[in-house]
Amino acid sequence: MKNISQSACMRGEQVFMAKVKTLRSNFAQQRKRMSRKLNNPRLEQIHFHTLRHWRATMEYHRTKSILHVQQLLGHRNIKNTIIYTHLVNFEADSFISRVSKNAKGARALVEAGFEYVCITPEGWTLFTKPK
Repeated sequence: MKNISQSACMRGEQVFMAKVKTLRSNFAQQRKRMSRKLNNPRLEQIHFHTLRHWRATMEYHRTKSILHVQQLLGHRNIKNTIIYTHLVNFEADSFISRVSKNAKGARALVEAGFEYVCITPEGWTLFTKPK
C-alpha cells in the first residue's frame, strides 16, 4: 500500500483511489445496512461531513487548542474553525483524579483508563479521567 504524506493531501492529491461517486454510494449502502441491522434510522443522517465535525469537536475537547483543530482541518481562516467550538460544553466536565506513589500503582491506573497528568515535586504521579 502506498504511504501518503500530509503534504500530498495538502497539494490536492487523492487519498482514496476510487471515484468520489463510488465512495459515496458504498458509504450510503453500508450506512443503510447498519441502520436496518441496529434498528436505528438516525444512522442514515450520518454523512462524511458529520464525521469531520465529530472529529474536530473531539479534538478541540481533548486539546483545548483551536489552532491545532484549524491545522487539522486545513482551514485558512480561524472563523471557519470556531464553528466547532460551540459544541463543547466545558462546564459539564467532571474528572476523577488519582495519585500513584509507585510504578505498579501507575500501571494499574493506566489500565483502568486514567491518563497521565504530571509528576509532583514529592515524586507522586497524578492521573485523571472523565467521570
